Amino acid sequence: QVQLVESGGGLVQAGGSLRLSCAASGRTLTTYAMGWFRQAPGKEREFVATIAWSGGRAYIADSVKGRFTISRDNAKNTVYLQMNSLKPEDTAVYYCAATLLAVWRTSNTSPTTYPYWGQGTQVTVSS
Repeated sequence: QVQLVESGGGLVQAGGSLRLSCAASGRTLTTYAMGWFRQAPGKEREFVATIAWSGGRAYIADSVKGRFTISRDNAKNTVYLQMNSLKPEDTAVYYCAATLLAVWRTSNTSPTTYPYWGQGTQVTVSS
């Protein structure tokens, strides 16, 4: 079991930056991979980024590549999503998720791959 708590969302102007945090708890986190997803009103949940706790292998969605960065701090059991050059279309609820490393593939961006989810944090980008 993994418990996830997101923080760091808020209101920011276009072009600004935010850093989201996902604090994870549970045993053997190194056997998990973490993901960030987002969901805008009326839209499906969308993959943003993913990273493995062990080794740090990561993958970023093309829609945010070059603007967003995913990282992790193993000592703090925290995964981060650094979001720069934010655009109004980045407005969404951002969710942290976890899945077992054994079934994780960077090419599999479906939310159904991830059984553990946080409560989400709202990011609003004003124009």
